[in-house]
Amino acid sequence: MIYLDANATEPLRPQARDAVMDAMVLVGNPSSPHGAGRQARTLLDHARRSISSLLDVHPDNCIFTSGGTEANTLAVRGLGKGRRRLVGATEHDAVRKASDDMDRVEVLPVLPDGRIDLAILEERLADRSQETLVCVMLANNETGVINPISEVSRLCRAAQAMLHVDAVQAVGRMPVSVPELGADSVALSAHKFGGLKGAGALVLAGNGPVVVPPMQAGGGQERGRRGGTQALPAIASMMAALEAALAHPVDLSTLRDRLESAVLQQGARACGADAPRLSNTSCLVLPGVRSEAQLIALDLAGFCVSAGSACSSGKVGGSHVLHAMGLDDLAGNALRVSLPWNVEARHVDEFILAYGQMAERRKAV
Repeated sequence: MIYLDANATEPLRPQARDAVMDAMVLVGNPSSPHGAGRQARTLLDHARRSISSLLDVHPDNCIFTSGGTEANTLAVRGLGKGRRRLVGATEHDAVRKASDDMDRVEVLPVLPDGRIDLAILEERLADRSQETLVCVMLANNETGVINPISEVSRLCRAAQAMLHVDAVQAVGRMPVSVPELGADSVALSAHKFGGLKGAGALVLAGNGPVVVPPMQAGGGQERGRRGGTQALPAIASMMAALEAALAHPVDLSTLRDRLESAVLQQGARACGADAPRLSNTSCLVLPGVRSEAQLIALDLAGFCVSAGSACSSGKVGGSHVLHAMGLDDLAGNALRVSLPWNVEARHVDEFILAYGQMAERRKAV
């Protein structure tokens, strides 16, 4: 089996695995005052400081969650409470479906290359009759397209609007500094950069604790912003994985470009190729061949890829991302190949061979 579905989940990094095992030895609850609890609290605080430092935020503003979906939902419902919400058309469903009052949500269109339409954003922000939260992702999970967040932030500041950035696919794959982005909040998820599933964080701009209404009050953990005992082994793995990812960054663009160059000769098209992208992500459409047929053929050949987001209960349908980019006729023919941190050149070469065989068979049908 050759795994090329990193945007669904990255393989666990060795450093993260070691951190999990060390954390599992600790018995105490981080909220308990006795010795075992203090040991657990020490590790939790260390992880919070490390992750906050890597993202340039105050430790008091790193809120641990169960993953990216909860982090995004906490931002949209907490920071967006009582506000109009402008949401990018290509956002992940964790943001698109996070609002509990959808009548206050307005969709922001994107350009044909997948980047947010800044002119329309500026036009929408000209209406200052109500407070606004803008939600624009840093890097798209299906195409890898990177949005011009600094420009988005500039427009938001001028209009006194808040900005939430879903950086789940970006953190660990590119430098991310919350102050440099100009965002009020940023969501991340451990398993997208080689940590354990079950941990994520919402990090907030500010020099002191920012108040965010909790979705679950519970016992008042995370300064009352997210109740529930913290998943210490998963959080420890998140810290170790992020440290490893940023200490040894890998540029996979050469392998990605080699893959795309080969499959384009089979009649495929790379979506968003004219925009800045994550170095590991290719969204390939093959006209006339449905995504499901491609997935089945490549799965039988021993390759793990996807048709887009992995959060659709195994369903294969037309991509809302490609629809938003104006690729209606091709939205059901997409395949996402996302190279993991430990990919080898031979994996790409073997995929190119299998893809070519699949495409030739389909042409003959």
